[in-house]
Amino acid sequence: MALLEVKNLGISFGGLRAVNAFDISIEREELYGLIGPNGAGKTTVFNLLTGVYKPDSGKVLLDGKDITGKKTIDISKAGIARTFQNIRLFKQLSVLDNVKAGLHNKHHYSTVEGILRLPKYRKIEREMDEQAMELLKVFDLDGMAHVAAANLPYGQQRRLEIARALATEPKLLLLDEPAAGMNPNETGELMDMIRFVREQFHMTILLIEHDMKLVSGICEKLTVLNFGEVLCQGTTSDVLNDPQVITAYLGE
Repeated sequence: MALLEVKNLGISFGGLRAVNAFDISIEREELYGLIGPNGAGKTTVFNLLTGVYKPDSGKVLLDGKDITGKKTIDISKAGIARTFQNIRLFKQLSVLDNVKAGLHNKHHYSTVEGILRLPKYRKIEREMDEQAMELLKVFDLDGMAHVAAANLPYGQQRRLEIARALATEPKLLLLDEPAAGMNPNETGELMDMIRFVREQFHMTILLIEHDMKLVSGICEKLTVLNFGEVLCQGTTSDVLNDPQVITAYLGE
């Protein structure tokens, strides 16, 4: 069974069919790309998968469990985490506290226990500190643990956002244009990091990206969206050499 199975997914906004009959199947530990022209519906698909929008047709199965139309928090707990094209960190919080925010999916104490600093609160906070620091070490951010996230360079903010997403212990990681705003050197480092995350965490990854060098360098399979519908699916090399894709997406 594939980790993610999406069948006939669709949504309309007013009279506009933004996504129509979208299908995708992603195997465990696969690195999969979702590409297409601006306005093709890629981020809308991510919003459907994560509960930001509720589909008006179709089904989403994660690890065999139907998560179609569930709330964002429930989908997160089921095992989907995402990053955003525009980085969404808690900018005034420390690097450490940003990662701890992701850990709250798995750790719980009551409001009273938190206000009164009761033993359960202190125990859980110590555990989260340790787990967050372990993640930060993996991403070479442990030396910046007590720095405000806003003060990190752009590339490190990207790494922190991915670390925070992984803190929720997802089965599937969605990356929305992770190379946006990066120079070629930063993009190269990002490619290495995405490969590392897949191998180190045995992670299944679905990414949206416009940088064809990154896409062709790390993705094993691709789906191409055009006007909200699947134009082409298959291995990366086959898709990028498809005449329809070249015409619709690459503009040649």
